[in-house]
Amino acid sequence: MSPSLSGWMEIVFDLAYLVIIYALVVLMSARLSKTGDPRHVLRRFRDGFLLLALGDTGHVGFRVIALLQGGLEAKAAIGRFSFPLVGVGALATAITITFLYLLLLDVWRVHFQEQRPWIFWPLVSVGVVRLLLLLPPENRWADVMPPWDWSVLRNLPLLVLGLSVAALFIADGRRRGEKTFVQLGWLIVLSYACYAPVILFVQAVPLIGLLMVPKTVVYLVMAWLVYARLFKPTEHHDHPAALAT
Repeated sequence: MSPSLSGWMEIVFDLAYLVIIYALVVLMSARLSKTGDPRHVLRRFRDGFLLLALGDTGHVGFRVIALLQGGLEAKAAIGRFSFPLVGVGALATAITITFLYLLLLDVWRVHFQEQRPWIFWPLVSVGVVRLLLLLPPENRWADVMPPWDWSVLRNLPLLVLGLSVAALFIADGRRRGEKTFVQLGWLIVLSYACYAPVILFVQAVPLIGLLMVPKTVVYLVMAWLVYARLFKPTEHHDHPAALAT
């Protein structure tokens, strides 16, 4: 069964997203050895967006395969074992997005040289709780539409972690006059403004899932901003190497 028009639109968007995010990761990697990165701030950024790309390869990549096979309920088989493409992809991106925010939290700790473990370690613990909440079978990863209660429960720690990182980026970015980190913080807030309604209401109003499109675009903007502002020559005032001394 051939995908519908909306299915083809999603396929084109998903593939374009994967091409762009991987291209940005490759560009970051190519410049990494050419930039001064004594505290490995840039490496943490690159690794975070690489994890995002890998997780979304499962998430949107498996959605593309499922749509080409006739619908989001499609399964793949390895020997005698079969698994739901969309469910496994959703689990993959749920894991990697958590590690992305843990890496961004570590970017804040290292870049701003903060000695505030009373903030850092509790937020790391929130990330660990989030990962543990992905494990119970009540998550029903095999379902195309996630259960409302567990979807909300497992995303609450991610909300706390992500918005805390955003607040730290904005506050310390303003304090140090580094507009790139301030802008990254607000982009994180924007991504959650798109994501939260989907988590809360998609079961009742499936069309609200379209908010995942601008959320995805926001992550592309974040990756581009990091590459364009921080992986460029060290004379840029926001460059981590320029602030190392």
